[in-house]
Amino acid sequence: MELKQYWQIVWRRAWIPVLLVAVVAAASQLTMRAPATTYSTSMRFTVRVMPQPGVDQYNYDGYYEWLASEYLADDLTAIVNSQAFATDVNRHLAEMGSPVQIPPGTVGGVTFGEKQHRVLRINLTWDSAAELADIAPAVLRAMEEDSANYLNPPGAPDALVRAIDLPAPPTANPRSLTERLQLPVRLLLALGAGIALAFLLDYLDDSVWNKAELEAMGISVLAEVPKKMK
Repeated sequence: MELKQYWQIVWRRAWIPVLLVAVVAAASQLTMRAPATTYSTSMRFTVRVMPQPGVDQYNYDGYYEWLASEYLADDLTAIVNSQAFATDVNRHLAEMGSPVQIPPGTVGGVTFGEKQHRVLRINLTWDSAAELADIAPAVLRAMEEDSANYLNPPGAPDALVRAIDLPAPPTANPRSLTERLQLPVRLLLALGAGIALAFLLDYLDDSVWNKAELEAMGISVLAEVPKKMK
């Protein structure tokens, strides 16, 4: 079948894809809800193990202390995801007079450790800029004041966690690619379904639309009445 014939099939029932696209567009406008705006901030911490004083032996120029610092930075990425860390943050929020409380996992889901520099970066995302402005300093205090409870087991060298980048002011996150493409993808699917339905109806239709179809069936055409008489 030639391309022109394909176009004629679609054009003959063009109302089908047009109607489907219109219905999907109207339904999407009625049912789709604009996603809530979220806000983000970030901070970075150095994590290091303090050398043990009074060790009268060669210590590879602090090699083991630096190596242990990398391990502790890794450990913190799991610690901030815990119930205990969320409890500490909530305690600091209450001490600051904030009514905000965070569930476990709020911090850990967007935390990663930069092992090569023994630096831990924490990204926080929340649906309220004002509440995030309270959460960020509470996380900062929990990291600096309470990390020793997790990182300093009995007999281990002291671990020091210090902020090198204070929390930035919360900024609104842009819409994700999925959210931006949701409506266009729906319309493209509706258009494709409409075109497929037009071809299906043409396949099931026994009507004769032009002399080419008659000739294809072996019927000779003696004359043809034009659609428009001049």
